[in-house]
Amino acid sequence: MRHKHRGAEDETDIDMTPMLDIVFIMLIFFIVTASFLKETGVELSRPDSSQKSQDTEAQSIFIDITARDEVWYNKRRIDVRAVRPNVERDKAKMDTPSVVIKADRDATSGKVIEVVEGVRQAGVANYVVATPKAN
Repeated sequence: MRHKHRGAEDETDIDMTPMLDIVFIMLIFFIVTASFLKETGVELSRPDSSQKSQDTEAQSIFIDITARDEVWYNKRRIDVRAVRPNVERDKAKMDTPSVVIKADRDATSGKVIEVVEGVRQAGVANYVVATPKAN
């Protein structure tokens, strides 16, 4: 009886060549497939950046509230009760109106809420209230 003794030199090696072949074939398949995919969606005509900023500014109504609770509408002082009719008038001239309310840090919250209510009653849902940056 002969016993076969396995030594370090008789170890079996795993041949990685077939696995690498499969990986490269899959890579080629995905590259070729991706080149035939067509993006779905609607093609849009996008405006220039300068035209976009002009359109955005033209579509915005600016209301300022000072520290003494004075309401300024497009650089003229108005009563808080005049916010709604002024916004309604200017809103009719715009496609997508938006209102920017700039309130001073010392303006009372009651005055800001009155202005926001006037904007909401005018039918504008796209509004923002901004305050100056704290020092």
